[in-house]
Amino acid sequence: MIRYTLACDKEHRFESWFADAAAYEALHTAGQLSCPHCGSARVAKALMAPAVSPARRVEAAKAAAKTAAERPSLAEPASEIEAKLAELRRQVEENSEYVGMNFAAEARRMHEGEAPERAIYGEAKPDEARKLIEDGVPVAPLPFRPRSKAN
Repeated sequence: MIRYTLACDKEHRFESWFADAAAYEALHTAGQLSCPHCGSARVAKALMAPAVSPARRVEAAKAAAKTAAERPSLAEPASEIEAKLAELRRQVEENSEYVGMNFAAEARRMHEGEAPERAIYGEAKPDEARKLIEDGVPVAPLPFRPRSKAN
């Protein structure tokens, strides 16, 4: 699609869209263009200023010029809280056994003496966690989700 600014012989200016330059030429040659203001069929292309947006180009160039050192590292904690959460995760993962979705069952078995006591972590549905707390099983939520275990 192409947009042209057109003007009639009475100097009314208006814009119109065409599929391409050839479509404009075909309609102009056939006399099928007319001014929407006065209806004159004597229509021609008017002088147009190109649509230039240098501000966008400057901003894009500045963004592209950012070096890797200026960009924040996603591997490093962005705040003290993130650093402390990362340290907590590291300690839990190093000193506990991940039992996955079997957490509620395994915690209950340990509480009832059917399994050896040890530090475990895993995942439980909200109703399972609530039932463990109601039954006096000592559990606490962690402020992070366990990492996905892939094959």
